[in-house]
Amino acid sequence: MRYILPAILTCTVFVLPAQAEPNLERGFDGALKGCEEWLLNPASWIDGTGPFIKAVGLGEQMGRVDKVEEVNLPPKPMRRANHYWRINSTSTAGYVLVVSDQLPMCHITGGGGTDLQPSIQTVLLSANFNGRWEQLKTNSEGDLVSTTFRNRQEPALSMIISRAKQAGQRLDRVQVIATATYQVGK
Repeated sequence: MRYILPAILTCTVFVLPAQAEPNLERGFDGALKGCEEWLLNPASWIDGTGPFIKAVGLGEQMGRVDKVEEVNLPPKPMRRANHYWRINSTSTAGYVLVVSDQLPMCHITGGGGTDLQPSIQTVLLSANFNGRWEQLKTNSEGDLVSTTFRNRQEPALSMIISRAKQAGQRLDRVQVIATATYQVGK
């Protein structure tokens, strides 16, 4: 009888689904807002980044850095006049936002020692995100899923977000990649 309670507790731990972490959600949502703000409201950064940082709403959690690791960089054609923002969500995980003051693009990567998938999925399913972005299509390959979104305010802005299909995947690689482009002339 005395072994039943520990056995039940052990089983419960293994059955509970992965939980999203609020700071990881806030960081990813902030990175997405930063991307939108940079591309849709250049006035927030053209004369200094103070208004941009305020609009993103992450405060001290987000800071500009001079450079980032290669894995956080956008595809080579987008590596022009880039600015880098690190978003620290936990002591071991966070996001990098890369923007350009010459190309209408932004690039977000996320990773670290914490499983980001539950937090990313929570943001993507939120009413707030879905109020801003329309889902167009989803493709799966292996343990990854990529979804294309179009901005509801400005349909010329689209984004592809690639992430793990489910929680519990590898932590030794980038866990989310989001690349947005604004199609000038649309």
